[in-house]
Amino acid sequence: MSNINPDPFTTRPEIEGTFGVVTSTHWIATAVGMGILEKGGNAFDAGVATAFTLQVVEPHLNGPGGDVPIIVHDIKRGKSEVICGQGPAPAKATIAHYRSEGLEMVPGTGLLAACVPGTFESWMLLLRDYGTVKLRDVLEPAIGYARDGYPLVERAAATIKTVEQLFRKHWTTSADVYLPNGEVPRPGTIFTNKRLAETYARILKEAESAGSDRVAQIERARQAWSKGFVAEAIDKFCRTQDVMDVSGSPHRGVLSADDMARWQPTIEAPLTYDYGRYTVQKAGVWSQGPVMLQQLALLKGFDLDGLDPVSPDFIHLQIECAKLAYADRETFYGDPKFTDIPVETLLSDAYNDERRKLVSRDHASLDFRPGSVDGFGAVVKLRHAEGHREAVGAMGAGEPTVGRFGEVRGDTVHFDIIDKAGNMISATPSGGWLQSSPVIPELGFCLGSRAQMFWLEENHPASLAPGKRPRTTLSPSMALRDGEPYLAWGSPGGDQQDQWITQFFLRHVHAKLNLQEAIDAPAWHSEHFPISFWPRTARPGVLVLENRVPKSTIDELKRRGHVVEIGPDWSEGRLTAASKVGPRRRAAANPRGMQGYAAGR
Repeated sequence: MSNINPDPFTTRPEIEGTFGVVTSTHWIATAVGMGILEKGGNAFDAGVATAFTLQVVEPHLNGPGGDVPIIVHDIKRGKSEVICGQGPAPAKATIAHYRSEGLEMVPGTGLLAACVPGTFESWMLLLRDYGTVKLRDVLEPAIGYARDGYPLVERAAATIKTVEQLFRKHWTTSADVYLPNGEVPRPGTIFTNKRLAETYARILKEAESAGSDRVAQIERARQAWSKGFVAEAIDKFCRTQDVMDVSGSPHRGVLSADDMARWQPTIEAPLTYDYGRYTVQKAGVWSQGPVMLQQLALLKGFDLDGLDPVSPDFIHLQIECAKLAYADRETFYGDPKFTDIPVETLLSDAYNDERRKLVSRDHASLDFRPGSVDGFGAVVKLRHAEGHREAVGAMGAGEPTVGRFGEVRGDTVHFDIIDKAGNMISATPSGGWLQSSPVIPELGFCLGSRAQMFWLEENHPASLAPGKRPRTTLSPSMALRDGEPYLAWGSPGGDQQDQWITQFFLRHVHAKLNLQEAIDAPAWHSEHFPISFWPRTARPGVLVLENRVPKSTIDELKRRGHVVEIGPDWSEGRLTAASKVGPRRRAAANPRGMQGYAAGR
């Protein structure tokens, strides 16, 4: 029972049972994942099936050409691990090449924004090394929905409408898929992508030609993707097509079949931070995940217990700490295989005790204030946004995260799954959304645009270089409680992910809200720091609040100097969460966007 509201209403129940739970950003994917658990698969099997289904039913939010970080806790291994499914920049992706194309920034759309697609190989690694079922079990639902159709959600139709003219004029291969009969599909249309179904069916057929052995089938599927017909089609498209992008000029891609053949996902230990009873686990500094850990390291110095989670103090402290953590993200984070990142310092008590002194309890900072670590980081030149920050535009630019008033325009997907044995997975697949670049006609999907997160300036930890991973925003989360695996959660939302993820955690830990209450509670985000996507602009001091935040809180935040903008009542975040305590399995999903759902028993 909540200590904030003794008789809480939630938009849907906190799901509870002992068999297993699945929660994702689309009800169909949740049902597919639950079906795998019912058939005897484990959480990792269910995760792979859920992920392939999400590619089909949320094409405006993710696709086969995208990328994914995954956090797993495997009971047999007795530890949590991170699977890095963030593909790197192609071998020909040099700053000199992009500059020679007249570019000061990596375009937010088109072929020059493509990294090596990371999702397929990552799901195959997960299925092979952690799963138990065969490839057909996890691919068949996605193939069926792509071939036979699924009801198109309103946001997908709206996204297609936004980029309709781009498709008609320039990206005609996308028009062939997303403008059936030459028209923008209406919400609720039974929508198909038959060519994508054929691509996955062909991979499955080639896999099963390897015989009945599960691992042999998975290895043959990987060959078909990274060294077979998929890689060949991607290579040909990048070499031969001049594709219009957000720069206003057409460009050819630099991604090759050789790039795809050379890359494989990697497994690493998560970065962790101890916060009271909790050990929070995130992906490394090639993601923005540590920015949550930095927020916790700063917030640890304030007494948040008992604070109303919509009070001015609660919101103000979280936002002011986020500003400092995100400034460090911009300054220090990058691929640690290429640059030394002072992550131990950034998470240390000594560093954060000093940084915390910058937080005024009564005044909002309007300054960009990264920390200083001798010999590390780079100077970031701020580009100020004019007026409201918009989401996806007619050229499909950037990650279409949050619109003018905070409303979700689409962005990314997320799921969390816990099975009866206690295996846990949290994953945030993204990229390769329908508005990122043209559909490759032989495959039925497009490439991602994650390379837009690179800088085209030398000597920055996140500068473009061949084989380097872009510093992604994708940020799944796990936490231990009293040393036991406890919580898996996350949210779509680009730069907002680790704001909403942190808010959820603080509401759950300090205000004792259950999973569904913590998701339903009014939320907010800062636009103070540079966004990770084209055109890389910042809006100093801007704080976007849901209209459900009390007027007294809004007035006080304005008095403290926040540049407050008010969004609709249910407009911030698309969180999902799952937890386990003893035999209990719990899950919750966001009502915002009218797509996410949790299931379990």
